[in-house]
Amino acid sequence: MIKQFEINIYGRVQGVGFRYAARNQARILGLKGWVENRQDGSVYAVVQGHPEKCLAFFRWCRESPGYSWVERVDIFEKNPGILPGFTVKY
Repeated sequence: MIKQFEINIYGRVQGVGFRYAARNQARILGLKGWVENRQDGSVYAVVQGHPEKCLAFFRWCRESPGYSWVERVDIFEKNPGILPGFTVKY
C-alpha cells in the first residue's frame, strides 16, 4: 500500500541545508515527492511511499537534522498521485 502526505516543517529550516538533507533522506528511504521553501520561512514537502518509510521520514524531520531547529511538523494525508523520484524545488 502506498501513502502520500503533505508536510509543513516550521522552525529554523531555511538557509541550513534542510531541503537537501531531506532529499537525501527521502531517497535513502525510497520515497518519492519533493521539498521546497515557503515564503513564511517554513519548508513544505510532499512524500509518497510505504507507510513505515513515510513514518521514518517524519521522525527524521522532527529530529532537527544538521544545523536546523524544527519547532513543529504538520502532516496531512492526501490521495496518492503519480510522482517521479524525489527532488528539491526552487
